[in-house]
Amino acid sequence: MAISMHQASVPQFKKMLNNLSSILKKGAEFAADKKIDEKVLVESRLAPDMFPLAKQVQIACDQVKMGMSRLSGVEAPKHADTETTFAQLQERIAQTIAFIDSIKPEQVDGTEAKEIKFSIKEWSFEFVGEQYLFTWIVPNFYFHVTTAYNILRHNGLQIGKTDYLGG
Repeated sequence: MAISMHQASVPQFKKMLNNLSSILKKGAEFAADKKIDEKVLVESRLAPDMFPLAKQVQIACDQVKMGMSRLSGVEAPKHADTETTFAQLQERIAQTIAFIDSIKPEQVDGTEAKEIKFSIKEWSFEFVGEQYLFTWIVPNFYFHVTTAYNILRHNGLQIGKTDYLGG
């Protein structure tokens, strides 16, 4: 039996967003325990030309919400990308999970051949649904979740693979 588009995406996105939420909670606790202004961590980046933690979380959420929106045909919630605290990032994750929970499996299943076209700045993209899910949404989502994890780990938060993968 083949796995459906919904089965291959939504449950894993939810799991990883919940794991990211747990990691951010530990980041907030770490900042409080060490008396570090949380803004230092939220604005931290791995390299000068990389996005900071806040943007990594925003983009991870956007990959999921825009991806599921384009596949399902359901309008995605809009976010202003103004999160500057751990609490605001947590809310962004919660809203993203609520959005994907609102999408029924039958709205995503059967979209393997659906034409997906969109632009980001000066770049235009064209996919079919299955290609879009597996070569765009999934790798971009994991890249930004992993980078958020790495930013906090790099700054001294004691987290490991089990935090990333969840228990």
